Amino acid sequence: MPNAKVLSEKQAIVEALAERIKSAGAGILVDYRGITVLEDTALRAEMRKEGIDYTVVKNTLTRKALDKLGMSGLDEVLNGTTSLATTAGDPIAPFRIISDYSKKLYDRFNIKAAFMDGQILSESEIAEIAELPSKDALYAKVLGTMIAPITGLAVCLGQILEQKGGSLESPAAEAAAE
Repeated sequence: MPNAKVLSEKQAIVEALAERIKSAGAGILVDYRGITVLEDTALRAEMRKEGIDYTVVKNTLTRKALDKLGMSGLDEVLNGTTSLATTAGDPIAPFRIISDYSKKLYDRFNIKAAFMDGQILSESEIAEIAELPSKDALYAKVLGTMIAPITGLAVCLGQILEQKGGSLESPAAEAAAE
């Protein structure tokens, strides 16, 4: 039987882990067995740049935290080496980064399971999400779509003005040119 101090420390870890998972928009459990220190360092640097919290976790404590949140469906993948990537920011970023590393490192770095907004995702859902562009890229596409008609109208009006013999320059600039 563990002493009271050790037990309270482990309960605090489970509470913190449960809060981290609960507040995360998305999370991925990864089997990192076999990656080198250099590969791990590069992965962690990329994760930090995207605001992703990536840590090695203990299976038993993670199982207790997930059970507490009603995600006991992930219990079966909690064996061997396990790390957890979570983010409260762009939910697509950890999927994209980990999927890229999984492809680069083959069987040495594998996605065990993932969740988003408290729901456990299937392998096909994980693959689909990993292929999505980042949140910033999606914003840029939407903005580009919104600006395209205005840009087209401006170009069209400019061409009409030129055909009629007008100029796109201000009258003060035209007077200075003469």
